[in-house]
Amino acid sequence: MRHLLNTLFVTSEDIYLSLDGENVVANRERQEVARYPLHTLSGIISFSYPGASPALMGACASRDISLAFCTPRGRFLARVNGESSGNVLLRRAQYRAADDPGSCCPIARSMVFGKVYNARWSIERTCRDHALRVDTAALEGASVHLKGLLPQIAEETSMESLRGLEGASAAVYFGVFDQMILGEKPLFAFASRSRRPPQDAANALLSFAYSLLAHDCATALESVGLDAYVGFLHRDRPGRTSLALDLMEELRPCMADRFVLTLINNRMVGRGDFDFRENGAVFLNDGGRRTLLKRWQERKQEVITHPYLKEKLAWGLVPYIQALLLARTLRGDLDGYPPFLWK
Repeated sequence: MRHLLNTLFVTSEDIYLSLDGENVVANRERQEVARYPLHTLSGIISFSYPGASPALMGACASRDISLAFCTPRGRFLARVNGESSGNVLLRRAQYRAADDPGSCCPIARSMVFGKVYNARWSIERTCRDHALRVDTAALEGASVHLKGLLPQIAEETSMESLRGLEGASAAVYFGVFDQMILGEKPLFAFASRSRRPPQDAANALLSFAYSLLAHDCATALESVGLDAYVGFLHRDRPGRTSLALDLMEELRPCMADRFVLTLINNRMVGRGDFDFRENGAVFLNDGGRRTLLKRWQERKQEVITHPYLKEKLAWGLVPYIQALLLARTLRGDLDGYPPFLWK
């Protein structure tokens, strides 16, 4: 369990939450393991199977404490909110910001800045860890290029120009992505980013990892009361969780791309994990998907120090923390959205 930003995260699968006076009590096999005063909480997000007592649900509703339930793997199930919960006001603030370029651009700018910053440090990490096995000149050149884009992104006030800078940075980053792949070649050779369908094994892994990350981001946004379908960087489109795509931009290089590179470079996946189609498409087969899902869940349990909060937490909680920070920004509690800057 983690208590961050006045939100209690229940990450153990066997915890049952109950109410004792003015406290939320965490129970395991009918034994109390922890308790937290309700007045210190603004939200509870539970990833546990047993759930919570009706008395606690009622107490949270009457005190405007958001209570959200997810599966242990992170799929959003339901949320309990009081009659006067701030979620309606939060979503109205989100919709107003999405319609106002003056409010929309600073948030989108922070997300793009985080993406380019993290992409650069992903390249730098490869140079540091595998200097004798990679083309360091090409990688360092890409890193310098991305570093040069950061001041431009930080000052940009046009959404179209911001999207152009994001596209330019992606071209530079994926232009050297193959240099970071040290696993079996030519199986995992990477020429360019391809999707719908992916044209090689590396792109198949990236596409699947991105889908997992987008799902986790959408769940995180719904858990804090935001509308995952109304974004700032990505335009609205029926059926597309645009805000989840926004939120995942800064997390792609450090959560999804590094995860894929670890799978390939540590030989955790091989030819037998893929289905090669006659039309050139490449997909993960059932065994490959099981391997990826298992490794993804293991990765989410690894502990890092959050660069903004300066607290230790599991990788899997990062989308939830960023969603909370975004909600606080929209409410006016923060002057600007702090992106996740990994290093």
